[in-house]
Amino acid sequence: MARPHRIVLVRHGESEGNHDDTIYERVPDHALALTERGQRQAEATGERLRKTFGEERVSAYVSPYRRTHQTFAAFGLDPALVRVREEPRLREQDWGNWQDRVDVQKQKAYRDAYGHFFYRFAQGESGADVYDRVGAFLESLWRSFEKSDHPPNVLLVTHGLTMRLFCMRWLHWSVAEFESLSNPGNGEMRMLELGDDGRYRLDRPFEQWCTPRSYALES
Repeated sequence: MARPHRIVLVRHGESEGNHDDTIYERVPDHALALTERGQRQAEATGERLRKTFGEERVSAYVSPYRRTHQTFAAFGLDPALVRVREEPRLREQDWGNWQDRVDVQKQKAYRDAYGHFFYRFAQGESGADVYDRVGAFLESLWRSFEKSDHPPNVLLVTHGLTMRLFCMRWLHWSVAEFESLSNPGNGEMRMLELGDDGRYRLDRPFEQWCTPRSYALES
């Protein structure tokens, strides 16, 4: 088994929806493009990735959304060193179809009160649903490690919630730990690095906005 030295997760750059949430009423979520600022964020992240990977090979998986494809393209990675695949299981949390801004704001308030992991958007997904498909992707990813010539680097270009849930699944975080963490900013990256003991560790934590409270701690 050839486990990679690094698994790098990147959130897409700022999108039109991050800049103006009224656009969700006119443009499908998957079709939203990067803003000029998002393009610059992606290019800056690309500089860091090129330094990190050097001349090593990379196996890249990209969410099927327009903004994630644009983010990956802006990295400027050497195509001779990168094998890239579109991976639908790394897509954004589904919120339904055309979105009514007032209704979504109301549902977001409900989600904050109910819990981001368990709350399911009308006609959409809960965080738990995303967790399940991320888990299915992980099974496929682990099978790819069985190849002796697997690249030493894995790159995932995805979305903020999906990044947190990937790390939750990989590092065995509890629901309470997940709920206490904030999404990374647009264009931010996190890296799981393989240690000498055979375990992966996160290079830096996600920002924590509250102290985790688990039912397991209650009598």
